[in-house]
Amino acid sequence: MPNPALSEKTFENYASSGAFDVTPGAGTGVREVARMTVRGAVNKSLILLALVIGAAGFTWSQVFDPARAGWVIPLALGGGIGAFIVALVTIFRPRSAGVTAPVYAVLNGLFLGAISAFFNRVFPGIVPQAVGLTFGVLGCMLLAYQAGIIRVTDKFRTGVVAATGAIFVVYLASFVMGLFGVQVPYIHDSGPIGILFSLFVVGIAALNLALDFDLIDKGAQMRAPLYMEWYSAFALMVTLIWLYLEILSLLAKLQGRD
Repeated sequence: MPNPALSEKTFENYASSGAFDVTPGAGTGVREVARMTVRGAVNKSLILLALVIGAAGFTWSQVFDPARAGWVIPLALGGGIGAFIVALVTIFRPRSAGVTAPVYAVLNGLFLGAISAFFNRVFPGIVPQAVGLTFGVLGCMLLAYQAGIIRVTDKFRTGVVAATGAIFVVYLASFVMGLFGVQVPYIHDSGPIGILFSLFVVGIAALNLALDFDLIDKGAQMRAPLYMEWYSAFALMVTLIWLYLEILSLLAKLQGRD
């Protein structure tokens, strides 16, 4: 799903907050507060990624264990719903990200493990391909951003956010219509229109990574509070998971044409 976690105001709201803490009776009475760094955000992103992979591996293993396969659907549903709720809590209470971000990673991992196992049963070998492409896109976007090939200007940001919002509206409409047994035509099919739509969504998800990188940089430059490292890592993980699911869907459509 599109990433709502990072916006222009995310760090601006905290850039000037708590620059110093007043400590009564301690010398000058002022001590500097620890600040967010890019390295810290990267390290916490790696921790969340490890939690996602570990939880996904656990659910995946249950699918292939006949004695425990019955737990897969409850785990997947519980993980998906729980991750959504925890994500909302994190977005509205960034200070809690040190606790909620790891919980989100574990819950989403449970969901991803089940979904991935399902896709891999229908299309053997599709999951390793999707994982490889996801990390490939992440690496390419990071290199392009660091090299200045992709510059996050106001126009670029506005375009990506608008496209992301449009995708969210389409998915929401598809979900609501699905409740009444109606499907949005073409976009979920393995025909040319469905494949082009998936390619477009994958592209927008990839561009959201550039927005994440840019806002993490800004957070460090604005000396945001330390807990924003966890929040930034959470936001990056939201985009990365969205990208993986879209690539998985695209590959399924391509293989479904055979």
